[in-house]
Amino acid sequence: MFGDMMGMMNKLKEAQEKVEATKKRLNTVLVDEQSGDGLLKVTITANREVKNISVDDKLLEDKEQLEDYLVLTMNKAIEKATQINEAEIGAAAKDGMPDIPGMDGLMK
Repeated sequence: MFGDMMGMMNKLKEAQEKVEATKKRLNTVLVDEQSGDGLLKVTITANREVKNISVDDKLLEDKEQLEDYLVLTMNKAIEKATQINEAEIGAAAKDGMPDIPGMDGLMK
């Protein structure tokens, strides 16, 4: 039984290492989003770190419109990045989890 417990602990440690490696890799996964008319473009990582914002000169003439564009476009980018992040982290965690009787439905 003790050997089983040690094996399970090792598998849990491996799962944690896989999750950490996945988090690091997600810093290199870029998500691009733009406004419907292409006047504002943003790039963020799958870990939701802003990397670039590109604003067309036309938007600089209307502060309120620029703010609206930023909110909408950033929220769309964050939503996409979150979906990627959760799927990748979930897959890494599930892949490394040990088989524990009675725990089948928890990681779905």
